[in-house]
Amino acid sequence: MTADDVLEFWFQQCRPWQWFRRRDSFDALVRERFGEAVERALAGDLNHWSCSPSSGLALVLLLDQFPRQIWRGEAKAFAGDPQALQLSLEALERGWIAAESQRPRRQFWLMPQLHSEDVSVLRAVIPLLERHVDEATANVACRHLAELERFGRYPRRNLALVRMSSPEETAFLNAVPGSR
Repeated sequence: MTADDVLEFWFQQCRPWQWFRRRDSFDALVRERFGEAVERALAGDLNHWSCSPSSGLALVLLLDQFPRQIWRGEAKAFAGDPQALQLSLEALERGWIAAESQRPRRQFWLMPQLHSEDVSVLRAVIPLLERHVDEATANVACRHLAELERFGRYPRRNLALVRMSSPEETAFLNAVPGSR
């Protein structure tokens, strides 16, 4: 498994609609093809990929996006978030995101920041999404920010992370289609 294998799969073999729609068959495909690589990334065995923009982005996908497919609805889906966030912030500092010519790649470089439950990280990424991705993705981040400001976390993760939902969070989850 190489970084190029990850990038080719995600950006050339997959269609954008597959990235964000829940589909058991797609989750199974990601698990089958990349489950072992994700485990290696989580264990730190692929940290050397963080030394270049291309392999660094592949590592971000293995830590941030692929676990969400492989372990959907489980706590492990979020296990790579801290590492992916650190890589995303480093890529920003190194100028890798601004230098990336392809919008989808910039989007996935920034995705760990959008996934963060840290309000300050989410506030900071909104203008970056407006600049480097698109208004629609920035609007998603604004909705996430409102949720974080209201609850201090993403209530839709509570079940997977075995967190008790407050009555207000439960009402919110019941009112938002597809949030459970």
